[in-house]
Amino acid sequence: MVQEKATLDSSKWIDNYADYMFNYAVVRVNNSDTAKDLVQDTFFAGLKSAKNFQGKSTERTWLISILKRKIIDYYRKINSNKGKAEVRMNFYSDGENEGNWIEERVPQSWSNDSESNIENEELKNQLEACIDNLPEKYAMVFRMKTIQEFETEEICKELDITASNLWVIIHRARTQLRRCMEDNWFNN
Repeated sequence: MVQEKATLDSSKWIDNYADYMFNYAVVRVNNSDTAKDLVQDTFFAGLKSAKNFQGKSTERTWLISILKRKIIDYYRKINSNKGKAEVRMNFYSDGENEGNWIEERVPQSWSNDSESNIENEELKNQLEACIDNLPEKYAMVFRMKTIQEFETEEICKELDITASNLWVIIHRARTQLRRCMEDNWFNN
């Protein structure tokens, strides 16, 4: 018995699968532009590797498996040292204070000039109080990533969360910390 070579009909991919794949991607990356790029990359990769399609699954399943790998690659890139420079964290989102942090440029530890030790101690105490007021998971993730300087992969493994979830938690923690520090330190 001669087995027929499985074929793909790439001319119908956009009509048949683009919406489904976009919805699949946008839920996982939480950004419509990134999701569109990933779907486009998936179609391109599918065209390049069409000769490898064996027909053991449907076209859609095969394309989704390519998309899954593209999503994983996307997160690996943004969590690598090179990729961190491209991760923008929304710091201010209200009117004239609007702005972003580039992850690589997030403020680091304050210096310990002898002249400002007392002020630094008070600032440190206020920051600790604000961290203590965060939801437990937010405080834990923030401390592990920012204070204890754990790697993203270590935190994700330890807490059984995804890299995407980690960055959402970090963002929310920083936003709440900013508000707390503004209310209790900068406006006093």
